[in-house]
Amino acid sequence: MTSHIKLYPSGQTVACDSGQTVLEALERSGYALPNNCRAGACGECKVKVRSGQFDQGFVLDMALSPDERAQGYGLMCMAKPLSPELEIEWGTEDAKPQLFPARESQYAVLVDRIARTPRITEFVLRPLGEAMRFWPGQYVQLGDASQGIPVRSYSLASAPRHDGEIRLQVTRVNADAANTPAGRTSRWLHDEVALGAQLRFSGPHGTFIGDPAADTPVLCLAAGSGLAPILSLTEAALRRGYKQPVTLMFSAREAADLYDVGLMRYWQLRYPNFRYLPTLTRDRRDGVLHGRIPAILGRHFPDLSGHSVFVAGTTAFVDDCVAAARALGAQPALIHTEGFFTQA
Repeated sequence: MTSHIKLYPSGQTVACDSGQTVLEALERSGYALPNNCRAGACGECKVKVRSGQFDQGFVLDMALSPDERAQGYGLMCMAKPLSPELEIEWGTEDAKPQLFPARESQYAVLVDRIARTPRITEFVLRPLGEAMRFWPGQYVQLGDASQGIPVRSYSLASAPRHDGEIRLQVTRVNADAANTPAGRTSRWLHDEVALGAQLRFSGPHGTFIGDPAADTPVLCLAAGSGLAPILSLTEAALRRGYKQPVTLMFSAREAADLYDVGLMRYWQLRYPNFRYLPTLTRDRRDGVLHGRIPAILGRHFPDLSGHSVFVAGTTAFVDDCVAAARALGAQPALIHTEGFFTQA
């Protein structure tokens, strides 16, 4: 028996074959319902069922309490429809993902720091309380007003995890000759925050998430630590089985500024639809493109009219890439941007 999943409030429906879970049906139709364990243990895919019957299967009480069950909530990674239609609360009136409310004063411990390039360090944080729910592509804000450290925004560099771990890739910004406070937060993270330190942050923030229901080839363009939100988006899409071609073009000045090369290689071997195209603007290396992405984009993508385009980096990089993409036919509604402003 084929059932139908009806999404509230948009009213859109998704077919669900016999034996298929609600999560599998949604993903097959392009709807990226948050999930992690896919085994009824984490609660990430918890939604309210408005009408219809379903077999919940075996799930842990810590992921779905008896009170939540009584209120009509279910875990969609295990739920299988028993009625012809199952109506669930998902998304907005236009069927786009509904953002999770930002939470203030969340606390995490810095458990690791990894040098990615001479200037970019990855900071690994584990939450002390409830894991933050977020959409890939969003960011958090952190700083320490008591020490005169301005609050700054940093993109999340990985997809959501069951244990709530988050990763931030931060470029160290040196003070200029006039000794202005530009980059003070980045230098604090790089030079003063020790492993084991407790940090306070807020989030999630931002709307750089695109439309998971869009079934198009994807082109991601990034420079510097603008790679962080692109990594989060790409990991989530590949992990949930996105079938359309996904290409990531990453711009760096020199070979030493290319990072996560091993991860890129893994994705290329693991996911046949993923392609990585690094480019250098100063160095020249065999097997690596040369030139600024806006200048060389048309050689590799002469027609972007059917692509979803995601761009992240400095505002100048983003503006130039958007102009180039639009000149190659990219539709404004399918262009998504995250510009990083200079800290001042």
